[in-house]
Amino acid sequence: MRATADYLDSNVGAGKAVKFLARKIFPEHWSFLLGEIALWSFVVLVLTGIFLTMFFEPSMQHVTYPEDALPASMQGVGMSAAFASTLHLSFEVKGGLLMRQMHHWAALLFMGGIVVHMFRVFFTGAFRKPRQVNWLVGFTLLIMGLLAGFSGYSLPDDVLSGNGLRIADGVARAIPIIGSYVSYGLFGGEFPGMDIIPRLFTVHILLIPGLIIALVTVHLILMVVHKHTQYPGPGRSDNNVVGYPAFPVYVAKMAGFFFIVFGFLALMGTFMSINNVWNYGPYDPSPVSAGAQPDWYMLFLEGSLRLMPGWEVVIGGYTLPLNILIPGVVVPGILFGLLALYPFIEAAATHDKREHHVLDRPRNVPVRTGIGVAILTEFLILVAAGSNDLIATHFHLSINDITWTFRVLFFVGPVIAFIITKRACLALQRRDRELALHGYETGRVVQLPNGAFMEVHKPLDEYERWILVAHEPRRPIEIEPATDRNGVDRPGYKKDLRRHKLSRFFYEDRVEPVTPSELVAVHHVGEIEGDDGPARHVRGGGLEVELEAPREHHDPGIPASSSVAVLSRSSQND
Repeated sequence: MRATADYLDSNVGAGKAVKFLARKIFPEHWSFLLGEIALWSFVVLVLTGIFLTMFFEPSMQHVTYPEDALPASMQGVGMSAAFASTLHLSFEVKGGLLMRQMHHWAALLFMGGIVVHMFRVFFTGAFRKPRQVNWLVGFTLLIMGLLAGFSGYSLPDDVLSGNGLRIADGVARAIPIIGSYVSYGLFGGEFPGMDIIPRLFTVHILLIPGLIIALVTVHLILMVVHKHTQYPGPGRSDNNVVGYPAFPVYVAKMAGFFFIVFGFLALMGTFMSINNVWNYGPYDPSPVSAGAQPDWYMLFLEGSLRLMPGWEVVIGGYTLPLNILIPGVVVPGILFGLLALYPFIEAAATHDKREHHVLDRPRNVPVRTGIGVAILTEFLILVAAGSNDLIATHFHLSINDITWTFRVLFFVGPVIAFIITKRACLALQRRDRELALHGYETGRVVQLPNGAFMEVHKPLDEYERWILVAHEPRRPIEIEPATDRNGVDRPGYKKDLRRHKLSRFFYEDRVEPVTPSELVAVHHVGEIEGDDGPARHVRGGGLEVELEAPREHHDPGIPASSSVAVLSRSSQND
């Protein structure tokens, strides 16, 4: 090992790279593991995918399933070679079904890990400068994951996956003017053709995995170069990272977490059956399975198609099938486009060009948090709409009523979610402000010698107070007047005005953070001489009173310098 290390160090400079990475500091927080879930799920996908590739035959050639092979329901049935090899892999190859199910569950967990990791980054503002490019890399990984899932889901050539390909063919044909050419080029002729499975196989095992590996590498390199973000706390700033070194602490944790993810997926693949293609049968264009839904990450597209009325428009002799074009192209384009461009939209609203390495608390950025919740609400509504038939049959409801309910919620739900989330964030900010100024209510009410009743408040410790007051105030940006002092129109005013309106949307409704002077004023305690001991100046609510503080009124568990809130005072209006 010494000789190998010395050879690598002397020839490729491995020692410097290892030294740099081993001393890299990573902060500690459970939410940082969400990205690792996606990473290790992808590793499991690659390992199980290599095994499956050895036995899968990506061909649409027509064959007859053997009479002596399992399952009995498929014996003597005509099917494609792809479907036959899937059955053979599931029933005849040792460990084949386990690998298939682990592969499928890993794909679902991979997409789940990407989504929750992206929204962790979104809600905490980890996409801000200098990480906008890394956000786009992560967004591209999300798109690649969707394409990988769809291409792999379609390979078995069963009825369920064939229906998904039929929908894809319909969306391709809905593209104005070039739609039919796109469909013919994709399927090699009229649907379903004989080329789609081999093409999807190449895309699934070669093109998309290569792109994902390259993007993951770029994503991790940028994370190391920019250093890892960290949550706010005492001693943490944009100029440092508080955490543990990569070696041996973080490396050991990453290795252990890989085995946890691998073991979890192995248990799911063993005990939780998924995608039993023999229950659906080989693909036939005539039947459609009842209650057919794609995997969860593609279900929003299914729901969008189910909600859209059957609208068509003829323009210049060309028919625009809006019932497919809008839900299949426009709605996903808006959702994904907003998600991809949001860092640049917020940067335009703040006009902030500084680097940010300390994360935001979601409550301190109410508009961003509201937008994120609105996008999630829209996604969940479309996912639920994709199962409207199952909801109707299981709850004995009218499918027409369910569809119209989801159509209304599609437009109303995100708006309501945004308003509620924004108001909740503002309310939480006001609560934080109250806590920072006055501390926790203890429920202990004392009567003072002058007859006033006061509740003793327990002050926050330094760590708690830091979390509540460390964030910066965010205000709408100011712009120069439309004309200069000579009355000449100022160039660029309209652009500045648009930016100003955007900034007002983000930051007009706000709660100012507690300033140091307010903290000093509230927590200032001065002593004066009295007959029975020291008297203190105590700030209660918005009222400052001078009173004596006898020792017997102090709770031993509460410091004498606790802030105090006045509940009632008969001489309040004096």
